[in-house]
Amino acid sequence: MVSSKPDLDDVVATALREDLGSGDVTTRYVVGPDLLGEARVVARSSGVLSGAAAAARVFEIVQPPCEYVALAPEGARIDRGDEVARIVGPLGSILTAERTALNFLQRMSGIATLTRRYADALSAYENVTLLDTRKTTPGLRSLERAAVRAGGGHNHRAGLWDAILIKDNHVAAAGGVAAAVRSARQAAMPVEVEVDTLGQLDEALEVGAEIVLLDNMSPAEMRRAVEITAGRAQLEASGGMTLEGAVAAAKAGVDRISVGALTHSAPALDFSLEVRRTWR
Repeated sequence: MVSSKPDLDDVVATALREDLGSGDVTTRYVVGPDLLGEARVVARSSGVLSGAAAAARVFEIVQPPCEYVALAPEGARIDRGDEVARIVGPLGSILTAERTALNFLQRMSGIATLTRRYADALSAYENVTLLDTRKTTPGLRSLERAAVRAGGGHNHRAGLWDAILIKDNHVAAAGGVAAAVRSARQAAMPVEVEVDTLGQLDEALEVGAEIVLLDNMSPAEMRRAVEITAGRAQLEASGGMTLEGAVAAAKAGVDRISVGALTHSAPALDFSLEVRRTWR
C-alpha cells in the first residue's frame, strides 16, 4: 500500500486559510489595491536555509499573486543580515502572505539548522547515518523531512506503510521479540525491532532481524551490543539523543542514530520581511 504525500499547494492553501479567514482587514483598509511593492526577506540569525519552496508558493497562491525570487538555495548556510529572497507584486498581497510564508521559512530552517549541527558533530564517523523520526508536525511531515535532508540528515520511514518497525508495545502484544519478528515476516519486508536489553538483542539476532533499534541504552551497553552483533544486523541508537549522546553512540560503533529532536524540538530561525519600495 502506498500513501499519498500531501500536495504542497494543499499545505500552503490550508496555512493561508488559517491566517486569512474572511480577509485581511488591516491591509484592506490601510493599503490601496493599486499599490505595488518590492520586499526582501532577511535572516535575523545564522543557520541553514530550508522551506523556500513553501514560502514561494504562498506568494504565488495569494490573490493577486506575487513573484518570489529565491536568492539562496535550499540547504545554504546563511548569516544574520543575509537577504535570502525578494518579492515583487501588489503590496497588499505581499503583506497578507508575509506571516504564512515566514512561518514556513522559520520552521523548516530551524530544523535544517539543528540537523546540520548534529551532522557536523557526527561528520568524523563516516559509517554512521543520522536519521529523523515520525515525531513531526501533523500535516507538515513532507516539508520537515525535506528540511532534515537540507541540513545533512537522512529520512527514516515516511510513515506506517513503508517499513516495518516493531516497537516495545508491538513486542508486548506479540508475546516477545522473537514472536513479533516471526509474525512480521509475513510481510516479506526487512524487519527492524526495538530492544531494551541485551537479552532482547540476542533474541532479535537469533530470528534474523535486519535492523535492531537500541532504545535508551548507555554508551557501554551500545558498545557491548556492537560486539555481540558482530555485523549480523544493523544497529540503530535511539531515545533522547542529545548532541553529546549522538556522538557517544557513534563512538560506540552503531550504524544509525535516530533523533526525534530534529523535528520536535528545533528552535525556529528568525526571518523578517522588509518592504523596500512602493509604486503605483
